[in-house]
Amino acid sequence: QVQLVESGGGSVQAGGSLRLSCAASGRTFGTYAMGWFRQAPGKEREFVAGISRSGGSTNYLDSVKGRFTISRDYAKNTYLQMNSLKPEDTAVYSCAATSLGILPTSPRFYNYWGQGTQVTVSS
Repeated sequence: QVQLVESGGGSVQAGGSLRLSCAASGRTFGTYAMGWFRQAPGKEREFVAGISRSGGSTNYLDSVKGRFTISRDYAKNTYLQMNSLKPEDTAVYSCAATSLGILPTSPRFYNYWGQGTQVTVSS
């Protein structure tokens, strides 16, 4: 069992930065790959970034490549550093854990979810 709690969301002007954190509880955190997803009003949830169990592999949504960075540490935290934010990045961001060894981009492959944190980017 893994419980996930996000923090770090907020409001920022375009071009600004935010760092999201996802704190996990449970002894098996290291066996899960982690992902960040977002959902804007009226839109489907979309994959933003993923990181492997070891942290050695990552993948990103094309529109955030070069602006967002996903990372994780041994203290059961996963981060999403978001730079050069744009109004279209506005959404509720959620972290998720998957027992699959690959980095799936579909939310249906993720076993555990956090409650989400709001990110609002104004122009």
